Amino acid sequence: MRASAMEGGVVLMVMAVLPMLLLLPFTSGTSQPPNVIIMLMDDMGWGDLGTNGEPSRETPNVDKMARDGLTVTSMYTAAPLCSPSRAALLTGRLPIRNGFYTNNTHGRNAYTPQEIVGGISQSEVLLPELLKSRGYTSGLIGKWHLGHRSPYLPLERGFDYWFGSPNCHLGPYDDVTTPNIPVFRNASMIGRYFEDFAIDESEAVSNMTRLFTEEAVSFIDRQADEGPFFLLWAADATHEPVYASSLYHATSRRGRYGDAVRELDAGVGAILDAVRDAGVDNNTLVVFTSDNGAALVSKQHGGSNGPFLCGKQTTFEGGMRAPGIFWWPGVLSPGSISHQVWTQMDLFSTVLQLAGVTPPEDRELDGLALANSLFHPDQQVLRPVFYYRGDRLMAVRQGSYKMHLWTFSTPPAELEVGINFCPGVDVENVTTPTPTDHSDRPILFNILVDPAERYPIAFNASEYNIQVPVLQQVVSDHRAHLEPGEPQLNWCDPAVMHWAPPGCEELGKCLKIPPSNPTLCVWPH
Repeated sequence: MRASAMEGGVVLMVMAVLPMLLLLPFTSGTSQPPNVIIMLMDDMGWGDLGTNGEPSRETPNVDKMARDGLTVTSMYTAAPLCSPSRAALLTGRLPIRNGFYTNNTHGRNAYTPQEIVGGISQSEVLLPELLKSRGYTSGLIGKWHLGHRSPYLPLERGFDYWFGSPNCHLGPYDDVTTPNIPVFRNASMIGRYFEDFAIDESEAVSNMTRLFTEEAVSFIDRQADEGPFFLLWAADATHEPVYASSLYHATSRRGRYGDAVRELDAGVGAILDAVRDAGVDNNTLVVFTSDNGAALVSKQHGGSNGPFLCGKQTTFEGGMRAPGIFWWPGVLSPGSISHQVWTQMDLFSTVLQLAGVTPPEDRELDGLALANSLFHPDQQVLRPVFYYRGDRLMAVRQGSYKMHLWTFSTPPAELEVGINFCPGVDVENVTTPTPTDHSDRPILFNILVDPAERYPIAFNASEYNIQVPVLQQVVSDHRAHLEPGEPQLNWCDPAVMHWAPPGCEELGKCLKIPPSNPTLCVWPH
């Protein structure tokens, strides 16, 4: 693993205290490495939580999780949308390295719709694959979104159990021009959304969050006495079309989106209760976060990014700053707050550190092992955060300063049809509707002073003249060690859609596969 001089010093400092750290979780009398649960929400914004100031205060379980644990004020995703963000979390590597990007059109977001040909590269090593060496059993409950063809599915990439879907719950489709999305248990389809797993779009009602919660609780009950486990709970009710079960339908002051949040919050409570009831709470680290910022394009069916600029699809703070809450009774100080800057790729490295697993040494990792900042919240490591939109580096943050090399909000063609990633906001020369290159005179913000990115530091300010060269050197060092991975999100083909997923024969739900017609995918934003 290569790192810059600064990053290398950070890694050495953290690894030097690893033996001491590994003693802390085992004070409960077990020699077993800690269980890990990552609760990865879908399009849930930083401002959707009561603990972050949402005025309706409809997330009592998450809020209590924060009071009982540690809140990270700066948790970043690696991309402003779902698929590349999730790929980065599970590989510890930026999408530009792990291949989860496109270069069909420079600087455009790409993901894994059901016509995508690619998926997470076989050359990448995922977190559950590495945890196997320490005896972990790994489960995924919910959305995968890292490729739906057989070689890319979760059980082929280190997970031992899966209940959920390879894609978002979009639809309904006609099963003629487009197939409905399948739901899997382990390696086989067990039905399809809108057919066997109902979603009533008109009323925004579905039982899927309840099912995902029940599956997570069952997984914990099964595995608590069997050795260490890793659970990725990836419920997706806050991704449009939003939904909640009849028990939560029309109960929120925030409408349908709030109903979905309330039921997910109840799921958080049920999962934490299951951990306590199993008697493994003192040996289980639970993390709550989201795959990107809230989708403001969804309007009243989307969430809130609090004070941050814009939302999903953008590399402004609202697109890539996510909730970050850690819970570990008896280990983490209750009610603690850390201003350490995290990325979700750090979860990869930190979980390996806590599990006592050596990270891969044959590749560049972007995640840092930050267990020390969990146990000592006042300690901070200076580190950069890189904001990519597709294959283009848009911005970098280090410390309190964020420098935009490029800006891009919503393309004019999308604005014309009512799509807007920055509704109600127009910051001159910042929320630009076309990709705008500022490399010669970067735009600089002190985002601790101005988290909304509305008032950039003036070009003639001494602060600007001091900080921009520092950040430019950070970018130069990053690019000097960057070897882009082979892009996995370039090609689309209607023949690879969910016509005949594994297990469809037993259900009698195989559909006719159309002729193959591979074309370059079109990514409008």
